[in-house]
Amino acid sequence: MKSLLQIPRRSRAKFSDYVQDHRTSTPRLSSPESDEMESYSSQQRIASVEPDEPSETTTFLASERRHTSRSKDRRRMNNLIATTTGNRNVPVGVRIVQRLCIPNVVNRMMWYRVYILVLTFFLYAVYHMSRRPLSVVKNVLHQNCTGLLPPPGTTIDPARNKTWCSWKPFEQDNSQELFAGLDFTYWLAYAVGMFFTGHIAERTNLRNFLSIGMIGAGLWTICFGMAFFWDIHSFSYFVAVQVFGGVFQSTGWPSVVTLVGNWFGKKRLGLIFGIWNSHTSVGNILGALLAGTWVNSQWGYSFIVPGMIICVMGVVSYLFVIVRPEDVGLDPPDHVGDGVTPGAPSIESSEEYGRVNSISSSSSMASKALTDADEDKPISLFRAIRIPGVIEFSLCLFFAKAVSYTFLLWLPRFIQDTSNVQNDVAADLSAIFDAGGIVGGILAGVISDSTGGSATVCGGMFVLAAPSLYLLFLYAGSGIKALIPLLLVSGLLINGPYALITTAVSTDLGTHPSLTGNSKALATVTAIIDGTGSMGAAFGPMAAGLIAAGGWGATFYSLIAAQVVALLCLGRLIYREMKGWIAARRSRRALRAP
Repeated sequence: MKSLLQIPRRSRAKFSDYVQDHRTSTPRLSSPESDEMESYSSQQRIASVEPDEPSETTTFLASERRHTSRSKDRRRMNNLIATTTGNRNVPVGVRIVQRLCIPNVVNRMMWYRVYILVLTFFLYAVYHMSRRPLSVVKNVLHQNCTGLLPPPGTTIDPARNKTWCSWKPFEQDNSQELFAGLDFTYWLAYAVGMFFTGHIAERTNLRNFLSIGMIGAGLWTICFGMAFFWDIHSFSYFVAVQVFGGVFQSTGWPSVVTLVGNWFGKKRLGLIFGIWNSHTSVGNILGALLAGTWVNSQWGYSFIVPGMIICVMGVVSYLFVIVRPEDVGLDPPDHVGDGVTPGAPSIESSEEYGRVNSISSSSSMASKALTDADEDKPISLFRAIRIPGVIEFSLCLFFAKAVSYTFLLWLPRFIQDTSNVQNDVAADLSAIFDAGGIVGGILAGVISDSTGGSATVCGGMFVLAAPSLYLLFLYAGSGIKALIPLLLVSGLLINGPYALITTAVSTDLGTHPSLTGNSKALATVTAIIDGTGSMGAAFGPMAAGLIAAGGWGATFYSLIAAQVVALLCLGRLIYREMKGWIAARRSRRALRAP
């Protein structure tokens, strides 16, 4: 009898089909003994015909099995996509993307995480882009017009010889106070709105909430710019625009942080959010560059163009934002886990290793106090405040954000006053400060991940920021070559802690073990921390504007004092982290000792 290897390939295929048909048509014994005998007989037959090297038949059958497995996986993926595309929580744009791209993706969770990270990055970048124009346009709304020539046919009032080119009502000597009032009104509305938008975001469709907020923020930004074309000179009009604009702007941060928190677990949060939080500085840079394009000609477009961009991105968010992994058939990430960042063990293991994360060090105490947690019930403000670390980081962010936003709103004016450059050059130079903030946010996140000490990282940057501010004040007028590195270093040290607290720390606290699985607490915790910080963003620039009337020296001394107070707010947490590291070192020495 011929060996199986000697049978032609075509005959072997027919023989394989015949055997398969015969097996499916012949009833099979179901006893365990028969299964065992058949398995043994099959192994004996294969061993008798199997050569030392894989045969063509073996290779053919293995290829068929792989093809069948891939077909089953593809059918399973298509069925899953068909199911999720019928889900009302999946937006229209995502359904199209699923049909075009997802069937060929192996790791769907990784694909969606990158997708959400990139999308929220650009969504919040345009939020910050639309906030920047006023700081650039201030130099045009009030400027010294002595050396400028009026347009042909224009009669200049001798009493307004120095301010004829300024925009009423900002042409008077009290322009600094008026600008400070606009900044205060805007950020006070933003801060108050932040406390409410966190609650609303938890109780509504997050995608719709974000889209409405972006479109509203864009429309009010456009209204500010239309004052140039409508020839509006009423201070009340600008105040009203700032109030409504600030309220709609407050919808952005709780929404995007919650979206990212829904998709990412607690691993490497510092690094992830350090990179992701650069959207703040990227948006500031884009806003400064766009506003600087029209600042000397038609400053209204400095507001209208960013406003139109954020409106378009609001439509994009409605079409493409996926709120939760469950909406596309994926399992949610484990938020609560052990309540610590990588490299920082929990309280139970601290006796052995000694490293205790300041955020989770009081978890056992908080868990006893908050045993009534409900996984599907939104968290209250009072209960969120009782989470260990929320009060300390909120107060710290109040002063840190006051300093950061003072630079955001007054840096172009400071550069022009000290360096005697044009308005567009001052706007471009102010973007260097934000470029340093990008590096600072990433650096703070990396160090926080490797050490597990968020409070200590912030405290170290606060200590170094004080002398950098003093040097910036002393040498800002020494030329652009000296100004650029000073702006880079100052931006790195000032925006680094601000970025770390508003992202990784807020998410870590929002998924604290004391919440025992409550998945709706992140927006509230984020709103409390950033809302308190936004109060500082309201009072800081206002105070700087009032103090700057007597000179920039007093302003910089107040900024240095704010950095010191921010450091003191974290004193208890820094002490706890340092104590944990000392205990860890002693434990390692004890383990190595003979």
